[in-house]
Amino acid sequence: LALSALLLLRPGELRQLQWAWVDLEAATVTIPGELMKRSIADKANGPPHVVPLAPQAVAIFKDLQPLTGGKLYVFPSLHTGERPMSENTVNVALRRMGYDRETMTAHGFRAMARTMIAERLGVAPEVIEAQLAHAVGDALGRAYNRTQFIDQRRDMMAKWAGYLDRLRVGAQVIPLGARSA
Repeated sequence: LALSALLLLRPGELRQLQWAWVDLEAATVTIPGELMKRSIADKANGPPHVVPLAPQAVAIFKDLQPLTGGKLYVFPSLHTGERPMSENTVNVALRRMGYDRETMTAHGFRAMARTMIAERLGVAPEVIEAQLAHAVGDALGRAYNRTQFIDQRRDMMAKWAGYLDRLRVGAQVIPLGARSA
């Protein structure tokens, strides 16, 4: 669940995440093009999707390494390490936490982040869309725009993780100047 909120991957991309794609030194995850939501031609020929990792995400991966690091998948099936976890695992966890289908879903982390990063953090829409691996809208833009905004996305993901930490902790305390006696 934490990585759903921190990586902004599609649920299928997250559940199929392989350790070979995780580079903790570079603080990135690289999703192969064929796994991305794309046309058949783009799946075969398109570039991989590079996901910059916030320090909080790196820490979670480091915590997971002793548990599943020797397996193919970051989140292997409980029944066999040969397959990834079930596509329903994250949604079932959300239901057990009390969220109904209308309130939150595994895919809902992406929509929530898209909204909150724009509204609360003031990040440019094209940077957010690149992080979400959304295609450029028009054919001409797709033909000419190969911008990945890696540096901007790395900064955005660090700010997003910090924002989520502040929400988790609670109220933001603003220190006031010292009062004179």
